[in-house]
Amino acid sequence: MSTKKGYTPALAFDFLTRFYDLTIKITMPENKFRTRLIDQLAPKSGETILEFGYGTAQNLIKIHRQNPSVKLSGLDIDPKVKALAVKNMAKQGFILPIDLYDGKTFPYPDQYFDKVFSSLVFHHLDRDTKALCLKEIYRILKPGGTLTIGDWGKAKSKHMRLAFYLVQIVDGFKTTADNLNGLLPSYMSSAGFKNVTETGFINTQLGSYCYYQAEK
Repeated sequence: MSTKKGYTPALAFDFLTRFYDLTIKITMPENKFRTRLIDQLAPKSGETILEFGYGTAQNLIKIHRQNPSVKLSGLDIDPKVKALAVKNMAKQGFILPIDLYDGKTFPYPDQYFDKVFSSLVFHHLDRDTKALCLKEIYRILKPGGTLTIGDWGKAKSKHMRLAFYLVQIVDGFKTTADNLNGLLPSYMSSAGFKNVTETGFINTQLGSYCYYQAEK
C-alpha cells in the first residue's frame, strides 16, 4: 500500500504509527524474534553495524544495552517513526545516530559497514525497491560483510498462510507477495550476495517470520 509520500508507514497509515510497538507486543513473540535476530547478527565490539528500517529503535536499543561498544547506526524513510525512535532511545539514556533517506541512495560511502540487518521492512517494498535497497546494502558493506534479514516469508503451514492474509490486507498484496512466495533470497543473490540461506523461522499470530543470512 503506497502513500503519496512514496513510502508505506509502519502500520500502513501515519495515524497508526504510534501504536506500532503495542501491535508488535500483541501479535509477535517479541523477545524471542528479536533475540534470535540479534543472535544471528552476532554483533561484536568495534563493529560498524547499520539497521535498515530501524522503526521505533527497539532492536538498536537491545543491541546497545547488550554491548555499548558496537558502533550502531540506523536508516529509515519515515520522519514520524524517527521521532518515536529518538524518544524511545532518550528514555534509555542514550541517542544513537539514526538517519533518514530519500528512498533511493543510502547516505553512506562504499564499503562502510561490517554488517547490515533489517527486520519487517522488505515486505513493505515493491519489487524494484527491494532490488534497489539490496544493491545499496551490498554497496555499503565491506568485503566479507554480512546481511541479516528477518521478515515475513513463505508460510510454513496452512494456518500460517491464513494468518498472513491480515498482513496482506494492511500492507498490500502486491508488496507482500514476493515474501510469501519465498523470493527474498533470490533477490539477495541477484544483488550480488553469496551464501544466501534461510536459517530458520518463527511462527507468529500473523504468519511465518523467517531469517535470512548472506555475505558480500
